[in-house]
Amino acid sequence: MTVPSLWSGFASDATQVDVERAIAEIRAGRPVLLRDEAERVVALAAEAVDAALCAILDRLRPPSTRLALTAPRLRRLGLARREAGAIALPVLDMARLHALVADPEARIDAPAAASTPLEDGALELMRLAQVLPAAIVADGGAEAAFPGLLGVGLPDVLAYRAVRVAALRIVSRAQVPLEGAPDSEFVVFRGGEGLRDQAAIIVGRPDFLRPVLVRLHSACLTGDLFGSLKCDCGDQLRYAARFMAENGGGVLLYLDQEGRGNGLASKVRAYDLQARGFDTYDADAALGFDSDRRIFDFAAEMLKKLGARRVRVMTNNPEKIAALAAAGLEIADEQRVLGRLTDHNARYLEAKRDKAGHFIDLDSVARLTLRKID
Repeated sequence: MTVPSLWSGFASDATQVDVERAIAEIRAGRPVLLRDEAERVVALAAEAVDAALCAILDRLRPPSTRLALTAPRLRRLGLARREAGAIALPVLDMARLHALVADPEARIDAPAAASTPLEDGALELMRLAQVLPAAIVADGGAEAAFPGLLGVGLPDVLAYRAVRVAALRIVSRAQVPLEGAPDSEFVVFRGGEGLRDQAAIIVGRPDFLRPVLVRLHSACLTGDLFGSLKCDCGDQLRYAARFMAENGGGVLLYLDQEGRGNGLASKVRAYDLQARGFDTYDADAALGFDSDRRIFDFAAEMLKKLGARRVRVMTNNPEKIAALAAAGLEIADEQRVLGRLTDHNARYLEAKRDKAGHFIDLDSVARLTLRKID
């Protein structure tokens, strides 16, 4: 009888390894070869194009380079579009390229064709890599200009997120006392959101046979760690941990989804636009992002692996509640989470309430702020 080797198990995941390597290449500013049956294109992040890459791409004959952009970015450029599209780049001019990708005042200066499946796949690679959602795409003949290109299949790119949810697993755990919640355990999961780890903090001793108090908290470096006044994230995080500690325990999921899933660099770009008058959602749209790229199916899987089946959700976001319910968890109760109201975050909270339907009562937030000041 032939005994399968250890490597054979890893080899069965080879297509996902290709996607992970492609994500790393895109983040490093290098192109990859994206394949779909007989078709193939070279794709790279538009934000990474420099003079050297321009020179290489401009030597292609015939010129075959396009700029794939999302529907939000095309709308910002002046096109009434609901789907992604691509603009031909017969000559690669860096100033024009950067304007089309990220200048909030730029306007479309050429026709935008409907995107092809491979161009959509290139945009998905940009999203997975957490770079700006704009891709330079060139026909497969361009691969000769880039020897040794990493290749990846389009179906594998499109299936990547779902596969990572199925591969979610616990990799470590330990007691970590927190201020306001000294009886806490960190449980670290690998999977869910690509190459990043996720943390579940079990506060106290929750009874998993009963509805468990839970919060899904997306990481916010500026608010959680540095106390940014532009949001209420840090307040919500610390309030949730204390409340759980004082009310029978719970599970706080700390999810690596900075900037509503857009990544730290794009979040800071959006902050710059907010300083110029955009609200939080308009700033993201100007950069080409949808209003919220986060998915929460893997968060539900984390809760299930910890033993939770019925939950009491601490959130203001209806999308989180709907996602947990869609993943098969029973929503026993909902509880709002309030932070402070500041001169810097009032417009942010209003935008979340008015544009994303968050359950935010600004009068209650203001009263809570006054009590904290007193």
